[in-house]
Amino acid sequence: MPRTIGGISNALRGGRRAQFFAELLEAQQGAELDGVLTAWWGRAMLDTDPDRDPVRAAAEAGTLPTTTMDDILRRRQRHTVR
Repeated sequence: MPRTIGGISNALRGGRRAQFFAELLEAQQGAELDGVLTAWWGRAMLDTDPDRDPVRAAAEAGTLPTTTMDDILRRRQRHTVR
């Protein structure tokens, strides 16, 4: 998805598009506008994820599988050592 105003707005679901434009219209050019685009690009990426709804439901129910950074580092080291 393009990291543009159009790309972000096209990917957002429902009322989130209106929220995006409201924040966009209030942001000043520069770091503030960049921050709005970055935050909403992340939200738009989540909106395009086909697994978004089940993952969100699992997170809200406290059943989403978690891991530690140590586990992630160990797995990465095992895959790069081969």
